[in-house]
Amino acid sequence: MQMTSEQMLPVSQVVAWEALNDTAMLKAAIPGCESITPAEGGEKETYDLVMVAAIGPVKAKFKGKLNVGDLDPPNAYTLRFEGSGGAAGFGKGSASVKLESVGANETKLVYDASAQVGGKIAQVGSRLIDMAAKKIANKFFENFTEQLRNREPGAGAKDGDG
Repeated sequence: MQMTSEQMLPVSQVVAWEALNDTAMLKAAIPGCESITPAEGGEKETYDLVMVAAIGPVKAKFKGKLNVGDLDPPNAYTLRFEGSGGAAGFGKGSASVKLESVGANETKLVYDASAQVGGKIAQVGSRLIDMAAKKIANKFFENFTEQLRNREPGAGAKDGDG
């Protein structure tokens, strides 16, 4: 599966970068995320992740690793992930994330993600997998943008606010 998209964030590039590296904000934004904690053994920039995801009729709790690499603060990084959902199967992949300043208080986030799945998940078909991935990504950005608004008073107020 390949997925490329962009999202406008209602904050400066530096604030967006800090938020993308804040595990509490990420946990709150990732749909179904139960925990993000530094990996056992203290490997720098590696986290243990637990989340529940449903892809078509297959719903499972996934446990895995998330590694943040190729750091270029506050411009870009690469996420590498792998996880297992037991009998439901596994997923692994990577995403490159780039930030571009668009004025003082707006940032364009561009990502290019690729993932592979196996097991029961793979049996639901690529169309359902792609739909689920897009739904999770869209919900993440909706949640993440809301977290940014809550964290940064006045950040990108929605039309009709205040």
